[in-house]
Amino acid sequence: MLEIMVKTETGERHLRVSAEELAALVRRIGGDGDRFLVMHPIPDRPDVFAQVWHEAGGDYTLEHRDGAPDRHFQVTVDGSEAVIEAMTGWARQGAGWSTGLTWSPLDTGPTGEVLPLDLNEDEREELEERVREVLVGGYADRAELAELAEDYLVTADRRPVSREQAAALADRMWLARVAEQAEWQGETDPERLTRAFTALQEAGIAARENFTCCRSCGQAEIGDEAGTDARGFVYFHSQCTDSAAAGHGLTLFYGGFDGSSETTAAIGHEVAKALESVGLQTDWNRDPGQAITVTPLEWRRRLLG
Repeated sequence: MLEIMVKTETGERHLRVSAEELAALVRRIGGDGDRFLVMHPIPDRPDVFAQVWHEAGGDYTLEHRDGAPDRHFQVTVDGSEAVIEAMTGWARQGAGWSTGLTWSPLDTGPTGEVLPLDLNEDEREELEERVREVLVGGYADRAELAELAEDYLVTADRRPVSREQAAALADRMWLARVAEQAEWQGETDPERLTRAFTALQEAGIAARENFTCCRSCGQAEIGDEAGTDARGFVYFHSQCTDSAAAGHGLTLFYGGFDGSSETTAAIGHEVAKALESVGLQTDWNRDPGQAITVTPLEWRRRLLG
């Protein structure tokens, strides 16, 4: 699999696609509402991407950027196969991937200066602490972190962080976390959790990570996530993620869609077994009225984008 995330005009988000899947996405574009796709590395990095635009009957416009404005290039290509070769090479970061095409520098205009944050020490610490909390949780992308940073200190008469300042703060903290995770070795506990949830999903249990903001919303909305053959559900919400990231274990909520305590207990047993099968420990007294806690848990969720 290629260590990339692909976003399309249709709103699709594809993680770690194969070379064949990437080729199919490139060949597909051209119709109304499905004319471009953008690739980002995993983990995402600011202003590092490749993208292609194509309308049926016309050429392909291919771009790539490697950080700084003077590292942004463009080329026009008359067929999809050359685009596929270049984009696959970019995804693999193989030597000489960009040769064979005549790239031209792309001028995107002047870059405005981002002013320093006008915050007192307490405000700055509070803002960075909240951004860091969500960042360590590992489910937010750079755009979501920037939105959080922009809105977090807003009051009725004050908006102290601009969009540009928020993006700069989010990117700085994002890159610091990317550097941290580069030191991690092997499979992490959140990756084991994802393996367990994937197995539960395949077994007919709607399994969702970081689902909704609280238990009330989770209970109200989990039914919409289930297929017609789902026997039950398991999820944790964003407050559970925050708690796990802070080192307090992870609380899981579960149940059956028929509302019976017998089904809920059976789903709970199945969830606990799936977690234990991937090497995670649970604290649960087998009471269907009690949540399952995954503990101890080292929360090292690798960032995506």
